Amino acid sequence: MTVRTSTRSAEETKRLAGKIGRRAEPGDVLCLRGPLGSGKTTFVQGFAKGAGFRGNTASPTFGLLRQYSARRGRIYHADFFRLAPKDLPNLGIEEWMGDPRGLCLVEWPDVARGFLPADRLEIDFAHLKNGGRSLTFVSRGPRSTRLLP
Repeated sequence: MTVRTSTRSAEETKRLAGKIGRRAEPGDVLCLRGPLGSGKTTFVQGFAKGAGFRGNTASPTFGLLRQYSARRGRIYHADFFRLAPKDLPNLGIEEWMGDPRGLCLVEWPDVARGFLPADRLEIDFAHLKNGGRSLTFVSRGPRSTRLLP
């Protein structure tokens, strides 16, 4: 199922993501695609807050993976921008994707295609001319459908 929406500001993107974070359950995987600066990390910030994380989140671009303990589970935020598929087994992706308390958000997920579950929520981000963002949500199964906005 596909849902398209747009946000006019970073705060609106965070509010939308927060609603999804409040519905998220351990085992959920969200794949975030879009050009640099399109709102992926902003979305993660709102999602984490909605899932019950009370600290600050940051882009894992240089660290590749950040973990946050939240009320709804352990959030894994990965950024595979600089990686190739052959690099992923060395990162322990099987461990955190298989964490029974894990909520996984993956930026640049195409690199990890072989490690992603079939049922996942894919979100494509794009810049709008008015400074806002377009978000296209595609659920790949019943589990991810319940996360749609």
